Amino acid sequence: MSLDSLKSALPDYAKDLKLNLGSVIGNSDLPTQQLWGTVLATAITARSPIVLRELEPEAKANLSPEAYTAAKSAAAVMAMNNVFYRTRHLLSDHEYGSLRAGLRMNVIGNPGVDKVDFELWSFAVSAINGCGMCLDSHEQVLRKAGLEREVIQEAFKIAAVIEAVATTLEAEAALAE
Repeated sequence: MSLDSLKSALPDYAKDLKLNLGSVIGNSDLPTQQLWGTVLATAITARSPIVLRELEPEAKANLSPEAYTAAKSAAAVMAMNNVFYRTRHLLSDHEYGSLRAGLRMNVIGNPGVDKVDFELWSFAVSAINGCGMCLDSHEQVLRKAGLEREVIQEAFKIAAVIEAVATTLEAEAALAE
């Protein structure tokens, strides 16, 4: 199980995805922990068993146990936050924005890894889940911490490609049934 297996599972019509998958992961300039945490968090978020089974072992091998858990935590907490904050933002009644959230999200304050890495993973998850409010919030934290736009873009390129690969492979699996 590997990145190569995942690329070979893609149909011919998705050749661009094969190339992009190899490039956004295989040629990334992100440090190992940022890269593989982003890969793991977005593979979870893409909700494709095929993608997760293929990428998780390599992610686990490249991450410390703390970073592995933190990347999974980013996917989990952002699954909740993206729905909550996206809904708040989309409602035309802005009074919801003044109400107390009342949701536990302690892991954001103490993720067990470098806060910048956790923010990057949360940002990438938010890109897949389409929460503009969360994207802006995490991007501001990352920029304030000194990350360049090119680094942040690497995270959402990974998110975009993993989501596209997941969508394609899930569609192919459904059509094969």
